[in-house]
Formats: sequence, C-alpha cells, structure tokens
Amino acid sequence: MDYHIDAKNKKIGRLASEIASILQGKKNPDYSQNTVSGDRVLLENCNELSISGKKLKQKIYYRHTGYVGHLKSKTLGQVMEKHPKRVIEEAVRRMLPKNFLNSRRLKNLIFVDSKK
Repeated sequence: MDYHIDAKNKKIGRLASEIASILQGKKNPDYSQNTVSGDRVLLENCNELSISGKKLKQKIYYRHTGYVGHLKSKTLGQVMEKHPKRVIEEAVRRMLPKNFLNSRRLKNLIFVDSKK
C-alpha cells in the first residue's frame, strides 16, 4: 500500500516517527516484525519542513571519512540548504530498529518532486 505524505509545515521528529512505523508495517493487520512490509511512503515537499527553536544552528550532524582526525561536522541549516532529503532519511533511519532489515525498509521511502 502506498502512503502519500505531505511534509509541508510538519516537525522532523513527528514526521520521521510516523514514517518509521509505516515502513515497519505496524499499520497493517498482518504485522510481523521479522519481515519487510510492502508499504511504501511517498513523501512530498521535504524542503518545507517546520523546524522549531534554535535547531538550525545548534543541531550538528557528524560524519567520519575513515582517516585519523577527519571528523566532519555540519549544522542542520547547512544540510537543509543542500540536501533536505538527507535530513529526513537520517531521522527515519535512526528510528527504525537496528537490524539487517533497516536498509531494506529504507528503500520503501520515496521522495517525490512536487515541482510542476
């Protein structure tokens, strides 16, 4: 089943938890925790999220290149400018259970361009 979600003026955390429960299949009557459900989430307007407080400057995303001393960091505002999809995808990935189904479930999250 396809779920169409409009992310316009929604909070990141509430949106990510809703998407994570759909991707796990918890909205299906035949829910099983050890399988990937056939539910897909089609997300629109991911660049028009509502961000509260001082998160744009204070929330920091870290990544490591693999070399000693190469820890890179960017604020939420910097990431939202270039890759707003990455912010939502990372939030959903962290809300899914940490097991081998994580990457398979994330493939059912599809970003739809709402530009017409």
